[in-house]
Amino acid sequence: MFVPGNNRRFIDNASSTGADAVCLDLEDSVAPGDKAAGRQTVKESLPSVARGGDYQVFVRVNGLDTGLLEGDLLAVVGPDIDGISLPKANTPDVVRTVDSYLTLLEVSQGLPKGNIRLAPWVESAEAVLNAAGICRASDRVVAASFGSEDFTIDMKIQRTRSSKEVEWARYAFATACAAAGVAAFDAPEMDYKNTEALEQDATFVRSIGFTGKFCIHPTQVSVVNRIFRPNEIEVEEARRVVNVYEQAERDGRGAVGMDGMVVDRPVYVRALALLERAAAVEQSTGDG
Repeated sequence: MFVPGNNRRFIDNASSTGADAVCLDLEDSVAPGDKAAGRQTVKESLPSVARGGDYQVFVRVNGLDTGLLEGDLLAVVGPDIDGISLPKANTPDVVRTVDSYLTLLEVSQGLPKGNIRLAPWVESAEAVLNAAGICRASDRVVAASFGSEDFTIDMKIQRTRSSKEVEWARYAFATACAAAGVAAFDAPEMDYKNTEALEQDATFVRSIGFTGKFCIHPTQVSVVNRIFRPNEIEVEEARRVVNVYEQAERDGRGAVGMDGMVVDRPVYVRALALLERAAAVEQSTGDG
């Protein structure tokens, strides 16, 4: 859940959104003339946000090329945040530079080295082509985010409702994240009242390997959670696949039919992975 870093009322309500992570934003949602005030607001708010609920706390700082990043990091890095959301991470060198900054700040504050995680934004043509290297540039990188709005600006193309213009880049980005073993997050649906469009877009990006999607309004959170969490039908299907395949293995077979489809080891492994995700969700939400 994105929360404008200069809006104290929104920050105070962040704990009630139901999001898996709260990201206080100092970049796009804060006007240039309000950057210093937003930075101070975030700094003062972090202790209460960190205590507010069972979610990760990230701060999206300004990009390395703005001259604001260093001051942002000095203000927000500490025991109250889990990570930094890093915009305009066009090359692995940008990630490595910020990694070095974080190491210095951790040492100066007595924090364990590597305590602060990184989630770089891939949002330019250069970044898409460098995505695998960006995701592997630091052990701190646990996730990456695809910025479709900035990507289309860089490509000098129009952003459309169909999102066909960013489809290839989304595939490339999700593949790079999977190869690097990091979570892939999609940019928010800007038409925040259009839940139908949000559902369609979230369903598509999940189908190609994304593991989450940013929200800019509390009403979007429940839709995104529902799309990205395994549903009851998927879980039941996965359980059947596991049971059928394991029985086949006990019978000395490497494949078996189920409902007219062949269930072999790759299908079995995929079902196990879905059940693991479902169990993790239950544990994190207190269900079951």
